[in-house]
Amino acid sequence: MILEKMRLIKIQRKTKLEKRFTPKMGELFTNVTYIKKKLFNLIPLQTIHKYRQTYYGKIKDCEECNLAK
Repeated sequence: MILEKMRLIKIQRKTKLEKRFTPKMGELFTNVTYIKKKLFNLIPLQTIHKYRQTYYGKIKDCEECNLAK
């Protein structure tokens, strides 16, 4: 029981609203989900993957659109 709660590395998903830019649509606000590895649930090690969901429900990788400046 105690060993189950004391995991060293944890996978965490977090969604936040970001401003993105695509050449076809221009500037858009979208929810981006980050999947990260964390050590002791405090120290972020690396971002494994990040993706966004379109209005129509299709999942797209975030490399297609850039951050708007």
